[in-house]
Amino acid sequence: MRDLADHPVAGVRIADALAGLDAIHDADCAAVILARPQDPALSNWLAGLPADALPQTREVLYPEDIRATLDRLCAALPDCPERTRFIESITALAARFAQIMAAPRLRLRLEAVTGNACRRFHIDHVTARLVCTYRGTGTQYGLAAIGAEPERIHTVPTGQPTMLRGTRWPTTPPSTLKHRSPPIEGSGETRLLLVLDPVVDPQEAA
Repeated sequence: MRDLADHPVAGVRIADALAGLDAIHDADCAAVILARPQDPALSNWLAGLPADALPQTREVLYPEDIRATLDRLCAALPDCPERTRFIESITALAARFAQIMAAPRLRLRLEAVTGNACRRFHIDHVTARLVCTYRGTGTQYGLAAIGAEPERIHTVPTGQPTMLRGTRWPTTPPSTLKHRSPPIEGSGETRLLLVLDPVVDPQEAA
């Protein structure tokens, strides 16, 4: 885990390993970025897939069922090492996220994004959320007061998972770290976004 001084945004930690996502529980932490090494072969493989072939879903799952779900979603894609690494990457992130959040189930969202989804800077109405852009421009973030937007905007590198506190995180004062999807409307870019939310209350699974 790198010290806060190594990052220009207060409250953002940079982890070097999956275990470092635990830092989200630290009192002065609003987000953790997992700065894992880039995988050029995986990035190139995903970039070369037709947009309509990218795996997409929105469903609530037990962590132990996520691997089988991803196998099903990716079954039509070419059987290659990159597909296996993609599935294993998400499976490992889901398992760790569920453990950190003590969540019996997770809401899994895989989405191909071509427009300006969530273009306004905001804080999600969850306890915490894990996002990772596997293809295209990563999530943007910055510090801002209530009702304002960040003066300085940072972008998470493609392929680097980020865990962010939401408005339901039990802390005072609330985080001032906001984020958004990058504005790509009209650019021709297609992003592949992974989102994981904890599901603790059975009513949230609906």
